[in-house]
Amino acid sequence: MAELGDIVYKVRSKNAGPFWLTVDIFCGNPEAFHQVCNGLSTQRVASVFGTDAQSIKRFEISDLNVVKFSLPRPSIQGAITDRDMHGASWAALLSEVAIN
Repeated sequence: MAELGDIVYKVRSKNAGPFWLTVDIFCGNPEAFHQVCNGLSTQRVASVFGTDAQSIKRFEISDLNVVKFSLPRPSIQGAITDRDMHGASWAALLSEVAIN
């Protein structure tokens, strides 16, 4: 099994407002897109980020070969408990997930 970061072109995370994060997986080609769509479940993403799968929104954009996940931030942006003000470090966690 390969890690997600080795299969795709880029994994990027960022703020989607002060209450949400978004993680974009740029697959680069249709084959990688289908591998990610079939090999990475929303439940798996939830377990990586320590959240409930029901709160995650999943978008599969085949025309762009992109899979996107949006999820509530664990802390409001800028709160004293916010460990990542810009939401950029979340991508690294998902990049290391093994994909079938």
